[in-house]
Amino acid sequence: MIGRVNHIAIAVPDLQKGIAKYRELLGAHVTEPHDLPEHGVTTVFVKLPNTVVELVHPLGDKSPIAGFLAKNPDGGMHHICYDVEDIKAAVDELVAKGARVLNREPKIGAHGNPVVFLHPKDFNGVLVELEQPPKK
Repeated sequence: MIGRVNHIAIAVPDLQKGIAKYRELLGAHVTEPHDLPEHGVTTVFVKLPNTVVELVHPLGDKSPIAGFLAKNPDGGMHHICYDVEDIKAAVDELVAKGARVLNREPKIGAHGNPVVFLHPKDFNGVLVELEQPPKK
């Protein structure tokens, strides 16, 4: 069902400091910030040869990232995202197997593709995002 790792998301308490660490300390290419009000986050992507690291920062007080940072004030790994070929089929299969899907109806994610999230209690404490990239 799952394909390649699409990205790893790290919650950061200070987006500009997070960007600076990746650009200045590690010499990575970092995209410009992009607000996603429907998800309550501002994101940037650290482009790597084999994957992407997404830095996520709260956008507003009701952001799920704000809650994460309240428990983890220095930030930390928020989720891992895997590609899936057919997100609706993946959701149906996961639900049939007893997994908890946090949003059964896919939302559009930061890459402009449909995404769903899976409950971390079903995946060893890790929030899992599934993303359906465009067909090639």
